[in-house]
Amino acid sequence: MSDTSKIAKNLRVFQIAVNAHDRENPTHNAWGIGLAPFDLERLGFDEGEEILPGIVIQADGGVTGNFRVLCDGDHDEELSEEAREAEVVEAVGTQQVEAPRQA
Repeated sequence: MSDTSKIAKNLRVFQIAVNAHDRENPTHNAWGIGLAPFDLERLGFDEGEEILPGIVIQADGGVTGNFRVLCDGDHDEELSEEAREAEVVEAVGTQQVEAPRQA
């Protein structure tokens, strides 16, 4: 079991991250925190353990030392929509220019 102050600090950071995620993504619902398997073991959490109301710990393939807020939304899909809505500019000239001759 990890030191209780370490667990308390992590729970506080997890809660802040979930709150920020939910505030910035009102159409998505956070349901978990993703940790690397090493961090899961090091911190003394069990996979599937509910650490905050409605938030469970999940092992994933992430980098050690980082965590991810897991939610029911697809963030990659939103990025694609934004990219599709971006203005498309055609780079075609309207004037002909003669290239200089090489000697």
